[in-house]
Amino acid sequence: MTLLRRLGAFDEWLASGALLLMVGIPLAEMILRPMLGHGVRNAPLVVQHAGLVLAMFGALLAERSGHLTSLGSGLGAARNPRVRGAAQRFSRASSALLCGMLGQASWSFVATEMEAPRELAYGVSGWVVQLAMPVGFLLLGLKIASRIGEAWSTRAALAIVLPAAGFLFAHELDGMSLPIWPFVAWLAAILACGAPVFVVLGGLSLALFWQDGLPLAAVPLSHYQITVNPSLPALPLFTLAGLVFARTGAAARLGTLFTTLFGTGVTGTAIAAAVLCSVFTAFTGGSGVTILALGGLLLPLLGRAGFPERRGIGLVTSASALGVLLAPSVPLIMYAVIARVPINTMFLAGVLPAMVMVACLLWLGGYVNVRPTAPAAQSADRVGLRAAVWAARWEILAPFVAIGSLAGGLATPTESAALTVGYTLLTQALGHREIDWITLRGALAECARVIGGIMLILGMALGLTNYLIDAGVPDAAIEWVQSVLPNRLAFLVALNLFLLLAGAVMEIYAAIVVLVPLLLPVAMSYGIDPVHFGVIFLANIEMAFLCPPAGMNIYFASSMFGKPVHYVAASVWRAVLAMFLGALTISALPFLATWLPSRLGMY
Repeated sequence: MTLLRRLGAFDEWLASGALLLMVGIPLAEMILRPMLGHGVRNAPLVVQHAGLVLAMFGALLAERSGHLTSLGSGLGAARNPRVRGAAQRFSRASSALLCGMLGQASWSFVATEMEAPRELAYGVSGWVVQLAMPVGFLLLGLKIASRIGEAWSTRAALAIVLPAAGFLFAHELDGMSLPIWPFVAWLAAILACGAPVFVVLGGLSLALFWQDGLPLAAVPLSHYQITVNPSLPALPLFTLAGLVFARTGAAARLGTLFTTLFGTGVTGTAIAAAVLCSVFTAFTGGSGVTILALGGLLLPLLGRAGFPERRGIGLVTSASALGVLLAPSVPLIMYAVIARVPINTMFLAGVLPAMVMVACLLWLGGYVNVRPTAPAAQSADRVGLRAAVWAARWEILAPFVAIGSLAGGLATPTESAALTVGYTLLTQALGHREIDWITLRGALAECARVIGGIMLILGMALGLTNYLIDAGVPDAAIEWVQSVLPNRLAFLVALNLFLLLAGAVMEIYAAIVVLVPLLLPVAMSYGIDPVHFGVIFLANIEMAFLCPPAGMNIYFASSMFGKPVHYVAASVWRAVLAMFLGALTISALPFLATWLPSRLGMY
């Protein structure tokens, strides 16, 4: 039984192993280059291809834990059990078929690479690693199909038949010209039933290439190209560093530091909570993680300062969304990759706008002038500032390691991220003795799960994006928008409103990969700089964390604080309005995004 359980967790072991390689190889490079004059052969390529393994098997891990990203459960969450069951079966069966199709398209791509193999490193050909794509898609189809039905025999049969049927269907019709609208209607139906985003994006890409009779291998080719992008390994590595912090006592030490720094009254505690949540979200890569890690710490602190419970929940829930603009947040890196903007430039561009958003939340949201329900309680064991700084010294230095090594040109984005992971593990293991194998394994698995699902969406979306660009869709969008919105100010207002609404129905990573390639050319046609546009985009999308139905912060807070969803939603409406005014301010003042990068010669 133990052996079977370990075999069932092979996705975790492969994804975690790839992640450890992505940490170890850049660190080895930084050590060996000065000593020997050379490091690991083709180290960047090896790390990038480890990212491909992480993407595919991390996605399997996400599926196993029920965390593949969707735009909402839709009919799959209907109250009527018959409707709910039918929607889930339809969604899962269709997703398994589409995974089989993507598996066949990936195999076609790998077979082409096998005809002219290229060495990756140490005699290993690149196609050996590329096999992770067809294997991964077919296993995803198998696992999704195995959740259909009650009887074990039914689940086993469907797990084999559905992906195989999709594989054979794609093989027989590859290169043929087929009508697109039946396929699009099918995809819209399964999306409404809760199908994963990557399945719908991948299926739409296949449909578009089918319509023109083009080889389906173009879709996995796009997935491969973006997954092995030289800057992309920074994404999982920075996330891993943040998750290590989230699983240790770093949150409590930083909480003590910020409350000591800003005071324990209403205003000081509100500022401390907002700043702490923002910084923690930037490092952990997810505002939901921040709510779960800090909610139990901050809500009692706010209560002791005199905050009413609802206002305290509203502050923690909304402030946890603010870290998106701060380095090294995952959405910030993701935008830089998609928009082809230097990561270090985006890191610096987000600093001043993040401060504006925090200030708007605190002052316009009314959190610094809350009338206390009772006199603020003074903590009897409140430590001095010097002691608090000393206790959190390793956590304070982490941003300087991450951003300083990159902004100072001492390391590439991947090396900077690996250095941050190494620093985090070393300080938490030796400085605080809070890391053991169980904690590390949990952080690796959680990072693989989160990043695997994200990178799968990113790869599928790129195939769709490439097709739309080749078809001239951005150019047509520019002409239409300019005919409707004649000036820059009108466009900026419309852009903010559209992004807020889009973020309310789309998961943040889906919004970035789908909307940025379409909206960025339109924004540039109005003279808006890509860096400024990125900050506007992220400032609005972070607000969407607080807006139903896709605002995940509301659901995390509901679970964390034991309150109904409508109670949490009512507690953040002022925050959403305040943050929207902050986003409009950032839109109207482009220097907030461009001044710091220009000042430091990175723009």
